Amino acid sequence: MPERRKFSRIIYKTPATITQNNVIWHTYLLDLSLKGALLATPKKWKQGNNKKFVVHFQLNKSEIYIELVLKLKQENLEHLRFEIDQIDINSASHLKRLIELNLGNEAVLQRELRELTD
Repeated sequence: MPERRKFSRIIYKTPATITQNNVIWHTYLLDLSLKGALLATPKKWKQGNNKKFVVHFQLNKSEIYIELVLKLKQENLEHLRFEIDQIDINSASHLKRLIELNLGNEAVLQRELRELTD
């Protein structure tokens, strides 16, 4: 079966917060791409909605934080799958660099960046 994924995912487990309408859930980011993120379903999670969520996480061993505005695409008892809706320029730069370092392949990264702008 051919691979349908257009964006490479990197495994990146780190604590994260999900915020919506002044409600905060503490969870873990599990993996990440230029297009979306997979997070562990937090305790006390109530079924999501189609409104936007804000996710914050800190890059390991640094003072750098990334903030993503996400749309919930799929959820179950273990995982929440999100699509990136908005990202500020600083977070986008850090995300690009994080994925670049983990992919180890500049050509793949450039192809994925072109996919985002098409």
